[in-house]
Amino acid sequence: MLDDFRDDSDSSMIFEFEDSDTPETVQKKRPYMGMTSVQRFVIALMLLVIACVLSAFCLIVTEKIVLPFI
Repeated sequence: MLDDFRDDSDSSMIFEFEDSDTPETVQKKRPYMGMTSVQRFVIALMLLVIACVLSAFCLIVTEKIVLPFI
């Protein structure tokens, strides 16, 4: 039983170090969820702004803060 584990660990791709110039070791960068890093940043920024606006609106509605009227 332990020999099987040893054989499996020897054949694992995690511990193999190959020359980086070979095409097998080069991985293509796929965009996460089909978006680039700039697009993901813009969506995260929009979500932050929405959360801030909604939380400020909730504080105003519940009268935890009062807007000064001129």
